[in-house]
Amino acid sequence: MSGPVTLAVDIGGTTVKSALVDEAGAVVARHATPTGRGEAARDAVRRSVEQLAARAQDLGLALSGVGVVSPGVIDRDRGVVEYASNLDWAHVSLRNVVAAVVDVPVAVGHDAGAAGDAEWQLGAARGCRDFVHASVGTGIAASLVVGGRRIEGRSGGAGELGHTPVRPGGERCPCGQRGCLEVYASGGGVSRRYLALSGRSATAREVVERVDHDAVARRVWDDAVACWVTALAACTLLLEPELVVLGGGLAEAGEDLLGPVRAGLAEALTWREPPEVRASELGPDAALLGAALLARRA
Repeated sequence: MSGPVTLAVDIGGTTVKSALVDEAGAVVARHATPTGRGEAARDAVRRSVEQLAARAQDLGLALSGVGVVSPGVIDRDRGVVEYASNLDWAHVSLRNVVAAVVDVPVAVGHDAGAAGDAEWQLGAARGCRDFVHASVGTGIAASLVVGGRRIEGRSGGAGELGHTPVRPGGERCPCGQRGCLEVYASGGGVSRRYLALSGRSATAREVVERVDHDAVARRVWDDAVACWVTALAACTLLLEPELVVLGGGLAEAGEDLLGPVRAGLAEALTWREPPEVRASELGPDAALLGAALLARRA
């Protein structure tokens, strides 16, 4: 095996996933480690880059660049995470963290934006000029594409769908606001609320599997779906996308999520046609492949 590869790093609220990706877009090697918070999260990124840079060397592959994506408010030009509540980060230079380990170009981006770009180029949103891609994991964020251009906002912070207030005065979010979408409708939010209301721990997927015979699971899931409908109805009225793509871990619930969201949007949008709602084609690798695309552009 020979040829250049890029190193892609996707920093999630629970796990840092990384991969070596060849020029054809195939994953050559993978690594995963728990994320942690604060300095522990920076250490997890360093370890991931060290592990896969060493793996590239063992395989005789030239490392041409690194793409690293994170949740939060990102200054892409400077390679800095200005704020990420789930990571307990403020003003963290990811470019410096990675550059301390490898001497190659480093590109930094937003995880949801990268996932949206990957779905746009390689997945469920191919050919679309107006769509919303929502990444649903520990938190929630969105990539917003209008007229064939991704909206980034004044400081790169556009798309923080997870912090849309869907329940005014509701439960407190780690960001400090109350009633945010991700408190109720992220994978982490569904699991946390089920534990708080039932006293039993369960993953979001397990909660979905219990809805037919567990009243607490039904309540938590119905709340999640209702919050998704509220947030996506607002997106539709503001942006009029032709398509909504739901990706990330919670979207693996499939029709248990997509079906009720479609029905809810059709009911909520009384005078506007609802957008098509699809599941991601790239699944949990969307942000990772988006990070590889970033690295190539670097």
